[in-house]
Amino acid sequence: MQQLTSILPFLLMFVVIYFFMIRPQQAKAKKEKEFETTLKVGDKIVTKSGLHGKIVELAETTVVIETMSGKLKMERSAISLEMSAAINKK
Repeated sequence: MQQLTSILPFLLMFVVIYFFMIRPQQAKAKKEKEFETTLKVGDKIVTKSGLHGKIVELAETTVVIETMSGKLKMERSAISLEMSAAINKK
């Protein structure tokens, strides 16, 4: 019984860390992966660095966007926001 009471605080800390840190991070990663797979040619996007553009080509892990100054090739993970849906809502 004494062993259980000495281990209980560590188990409780692990449970708290899991529910407040690990689980939300996994959910966020899943949501970002889902977002990356739903991108399509013609979507207007904003990158994590703040560049605005329109998707002209898609590959498995990369994307080519067209900006006012030309075309740029970057990773899909660099895209933070899809603007087409927000623009069409208005």
